[in-house]
Amino acid sequence: MDITFNNVSYIYQAKTPFAHKAVSDLSLHIPSGSYTAVIGHTGSGKSTLIQHLNGLIRPTEGEVVIGDYRITNDEKPNNLKMLRSRVGVVFQYPEHQLFEETVRKDIAFGPANFGVSEDEIRKRIQTLTPEVGLPEELLERSPFDLSGGQMRRVAIAGVLAAKPDVLVLDEPTAGLDPRGQREMMDMFYNLHKRQGLTTILVTHSMEDAVQYADNVIILNDGTKYMEGKPEDVLTQKEALNNVQLDVPEMVQFLNAFSELFGRDIPFRRQSPEDLAKEIRQILKGGRIR
Repeated sequence: MDITFNNVSYIYQAKTPFAHKAVSDLSLHIPSGSYTAVIGHTGSGKSTLIQHLNGLIRPTEGEVVIGDYRITNDEKPNNLKMLRSRVGVVFQYPEHQLFEETVRKDIAFGPANFGVSEDEIRKRIQTLTPEVGLPEELLERSPFDLSGGQMRRVAIAGVLAAKPDVLVLDEPTAGLDPRGQREMMDMFYNLHKRQGLTTILVTHSMEDAVQYADNVIILNDGTKYMEGKPEDVLTQKEALNNVQLDVPEMVQFLNAFSELFGRDIPFRRQSPEDLAKEIRQILKGGRIR
């Protein structure tokens, strides 16, 4: 599903002394099937953007178009429930939203609420549990008896069970250890590829944006500050520093290497292994192809 924001502004507590404009004249386009990272410091408008994507809030000005659905201040989609079934949002600490007696019931709750039949829900659960790394024997256990990482996977399975076309990830690895973070991000990327999802990653992690995203949008004070391919946007140290962001660690390393050896290695989102080969070639007096 294509997603387009046309001159969107949003004001919290509008027409009161406490009015605050969180998003201002924001225009952007996220193509169907793409993987887009949205980055910005606290207060940049990321959370407000997310809430527009499934109609939790409507723009004060402008319009949001998601596939065939159009949302404006005075117009909401005829079938808002259907829109929300097609846009799955994984919020920070999604495990805090678990409440059912068993893992199976918790995963089934979302699709059941959207009118999916019991037979179809059973099929989806059977397919989903291995994809999110949940052993089948956990399905009849209470989600509150599981580890923190397992609980998060249950909550994610509940979002995916509705078979969304758009998957929105709001800091999905918050609170996980480095290994858990990598496993979680790899899982989402594999799902993105296999299911052809339109994936939107809201993150503070420049490393995740570089590794997984096709496109990057930088927000600042509720406006679009920069946009483009990760290798083009996330290498602009001065521009990023101006909005309290820094370049990814690999770019920092390449900059330090250039200063030390006087040789530039272009950043092409290469793997650490490929980068090591390039460095070895330079140190042996060879050239970078």
